[in-house]
Amino acid sequence: MINFLPRKRDRSRISLIVALLVVQTASAQQRSPAIPLVVHNPYFSIWSMADRLTDEPTRHWTGAPQPIEGIARIDGNAYRFMGQHPDTLPAMHQTSNTITPTHTQYEFREAGIQLELEFFTPAIMSDLDVLSRPVTYLTWRVEATDAGHHTVSVLLDVDPLIAVNDRSEPVVTSRHDADSLNVLSVGSRDQNILNRSGDNVRIDWGYFHLAVPKNEHAETSISTGLEEAFIASGKLATSDSIGMPEPASRSSAHLDVVLDLGSVGSTVVARHVLLSYTEGFAIQYFHRDLRPYWQRNNMTVEKMLDTAEDQYSELEARGNKFDADLTADLVKVGGKHYAAIAILAYRQTLAAHELVADLDGQPMLFAKENFSNGCIETVDVLYPSAPFFLLFQPKLLQAQLLPVLEYSALPRWRFPFAPHDLGQYPLANGQVYGGGETSEQDQMPIEESGNMLILVDALARAEGNAHLAEEFWTQLTNWAEYLKQKGLDPENQLTTDDFAGHVAHNANLSIKAIDALAAYADLARMLHHDEVATAYSTEAKDMAAKWIVMAKEGNHYKLAFNSPGTWSQKYNLVWDKIMGYDLFPPSVQDAEMAYYAGKLNRYGLPLDSRAGYTKLDWSLWTATLASKQSQFEAIVDPIYRWMNETQSRVPLTDWYDTTTGLQEGFQARSVVGGVFIKALSDTALVRKWRATP
Repeated sequence: MINFLPRKRDRSRISLIVALLVVQTASAQQRSPAIPLVVHNPYFSIWSMADRLTDEPTRHWTGAPQPIEGIARIDGNAYRFMGQHPDTLPAMHQTSNTITPTHTQYEFREAGIQLELEFFTPAIMSDLDVLSRPVTYLTWRVEATDAGHHTVSVLLDVDPLIAVNDRSEPVVTSRHDADSLNVLSVGSRDQNILNRSGDNVRIDWGYFHLAVPKNEHAETSISTGLEEAFIASGKLATSDSIGMPEPASRSSAHLDVVLDLGSVGSTVVARHVLLSYTEGFAIQYFHRDLRPYWQRNNMTVEKMLDTAEDQYSELEARGNKFDADLTADLVKVGGKHYAAIAILAYRQTLAAHELVADLDGQPMLFAKENFSNGCIETVDVLYPSAPFFLLFQPKLLQAQLLPVLEYSALPRWRFPFAPHDLGQYPLANGQVYGGGETSEQDQMPIEESGNMLILVDALARAEGNAHLAEEFWTQLTNWAEYLKQKGLDPENQLTTDDFAGHVAHNANLSIKAIDALAAYADLARMLHHDEVATAYSTEAKDMAAKWIVMAKEGNHYKLAFNSPGTWSQKYNLVWDKIMGYDLFPPSVQDAEMAYYAGKLNRYGLPLDSRAGYTKLDWSLWTATLASKQSQFEAIVDPIYRWMNETQSRVPLTDWYDTTTGLQEGFQARSVVGGVFIKALSDTALVRKWRATP
C-alpha cells in the first residue's frame, strides 16, 4: 500500500495532525503510477515504476534502467529490498510505501526484522542553496519485531550505468576522502561537457558519487561480483578494481557499501549515505556555459558533500515539519484526494528544472519539456507550472522569465510576439520549435504573448514591484499591442495543446489574450503609466463583453466561436479569478462548471469535445473555477482514481485518456506544478508559504 501521509516514524512529532490526514480507508487502494526516489533535475532523476521496490530495476524518468540495488543480510540469510538482481534471491516482504513532499519511505519485514528505507531530498523552496544541492539522503532504520536480537547488515550497490547515456560508453571510477565522508565516484571517460541536446537521453558528463559517513561502521569497495561476495560472507572485496576505462556493462566495476548494523533488538538502529551527481557545467545559455547554482562561488564537490552531511539532522527535521504542515494545508484547501495529487507533483515539478547561476551569480532556472520535444524554457510549460513557484518561491519564477525576456530583447528575435522556447535542453541558444527564428510557421503568437504578460504581472504582484516589467517594457508593450489587434478572435494557430492541432477562433485562447491585456494594464498602473493603464483596462473589459456574445451557445460556451455544438475547458479563466481582473461575470464560470458535470468520464473531464483525452494541469485549473467544494471534487476525484488505477507506470503524465486511463504522451513534466493553482487561490495559504524576498 502507498500512502500520501506523514511517515509512521515521525508520529510523535506530528501526532496532532495524523487524524486529519487519513487520505483513504484501509480497504481502498492507494498507489502512484511511479514513485520518486532520487529526483533533482532532468539528468539526475531516478524512480521506481512498480508497486514493490523489488519488482523492477530503478529507472531514469525516461524509463531507461539506472540500477541501484539493495540486499539485507539477517542472521546470515540474504534478502533483496531494492532491485531485481540477483533474481534468485528472495525479496523482503514490502508492507508499505509512503510519499510526502520531500520523502519517499518503504517498509519491509522479514525474519524478525522491520527495515525502513527512506529517500529524502530536501527540496525546501525557501533555501536556494539547499534546493540546488544535488544530494539525496538514503537512510535505513532497522528494529526487531519479535523481541529477539538479530545480526543485520545491508549492501547498497550502484551500477555504473547511472553516469552515462547507455552501456556502450566507457566509464572510470575513483575514490577519495572528504573531511567526514568516504566518496566513491563514477563518470564517463570522455567527459564531453554539454556535448549535445535531446529528449530521451541521459547525461554522459559529470560524476555520480556514493558518499558514506566515516562514522557509519561501513565497508566500501569498487569492484565486480560484490553482491555475490556479500551474500556468501557479508563482506566485500578487500581491494578496489580501479583500472582502465571500460564500458558501463553489468559486469564492470560497481560502487558498493556495506553498512554493519550489528545486533539489532527493539531499539531502532539507523545508518545513512548520500547519493549525488555533479556535472561542473549544467546549461549553455547563448554559448555561455553556466554552473549549477550551488557551485556559483566555486565550492568544491568535497565541500558540498561535507556541508550536506553536516546538515543532515537539521534538514531531516526541517523536511519532516515541512511535509506535515504542507500536507495538512493541502487537505484543508482541497481535500484528501487533491492533497495526494499535489504531493506526488511536488518533487516532479522541481526535477524537470536545472537551477544555475548566471555570470553575476544570479539564479536562472531552466525547464526541460520532457518527452515532448526536449525544448528548454518553453513558455507554455512555464505558464502551467507557474502556480507552484508563485506559491512557494516567486524568485524562481523570475529566474525562469528573465532568460525569455532577455532573448526577446535581442535583435535576432524579430517577431512582434513572444517566443516559444530558447532551444533544446540543455542548450539554450535560440528557438528551435516551429519556424524557429526564421518564420511564423507553427509559432504560438497569442499563446506565448499572453502567457508572458500574465506571468510577469503575477510575479509583480507576488514581489510587490514591477521592476522586471520596467526593464523589459518595450517587449511587453509590443506583445500587448499584438494581442489588442489579434487576440479577441484568434487566427488559425497552435496553442499550448498543440497535439490537438491548429484551431481558429479559439474561445479559450481568446480568454488568455483578454486576461493578458488586463495584466498589461495592471503593470502599467504599477509603473504609473496611468493613461496606458486606463486604455488597456477598458479594452480588456470591452473584449470580455464581446467574448460572451461570440462564445455563448445555450447553457455553455463553445470551443471555437464559429463551431456550434462544441465545448472546451475554459481553464484560462482562472487568472481572472485569482488576479481579480473581474473581466468576466461569475455566471460564465458557473455555467461552464454546471455543463462540465455532464461530460465527466471515469478518469476525468476531457479537454474538449474533440477527443476523450485530458490534461492533468488544466483540469485542476478548471476545477479551481468551482464555487462549491462538491464541484471541485467532482473533477478531482476521477483524477485521483486515475492516479491509482492507470496502467501507464511512468512519472505523472499530464496527457491521458479519460476512459482507458492510458498515457497519451508526455511524462515527468514540470507542468504538473499547475495542480498547486488551488492552493494559490487561497490567500491565507499564499501568505503562509510564499518565501519572503
